Amino acid sequence: MRNNYYENFVSVILENSESKDWDEAKTEWDITNVYEDESLSESCICGKENLRYVYTITNRISGKSLYPIGSHCITHFENPDLNERIETDKQLFKLAHAINVHEEIDFSSKYFSKKLLKFLYDNEAFMANKYNHYNPKKDYDFLLKMFNMKNEGSTKQRDKIKAIYLNSIVPFVKEYVKIKKTNDNNCRS
Repeated sequence: MRNNYYENFVSVILENSESKDWDEAKTEWDITNVYEDESLSESCICGKENLRYVYTITNRISGKSLYPIGSHCITHFENPDLNERIETDKQLFKLAHAINVHEEIDFSSKYFSKKLLKFLYDNEAFMANKYNHYNPKKDYDFLLKMFNMKNEGSTKQRDKIKAIYLNSIVPFVKEYVKIKKTNDNNCRS
């Protein structure tokens, strides 16, 4: 049984889609922005309050954008690519939090996944430089190979991972991830 949030969401999407058929309309939308709201102050277009991950979606046919959308409502599109994007975004925010507090980050599934590495590559996080012979794919391929290894690799390999992390991943994550911080004067119960 569907709830009012779902019905509200579908109604708003249909009002702003070219197609008035849900199965067709839901294919018109893409995620165009996301940020994390630590204050949980946003409410979804469906009515659900206290959103942590706040999305903007845009209709690729009409160009209309809708905001704020919660991550749960993104799943109503029943699109595996959008669902994967939600998981990748959550990993990016987790990594960003660790970077911001200068946490020791190991190259493990605690912070990374094959999908996250692919996202970083697809979004040009890896920089062309003399060490990868000006081919960022070499860094991506190296990290993927290291991620698949059962052991932590040699000292040289660990140093290379650290260099790629510090020179490519950290700057990308800091630039890409937007976190709306809680105002220190506000209290949450």
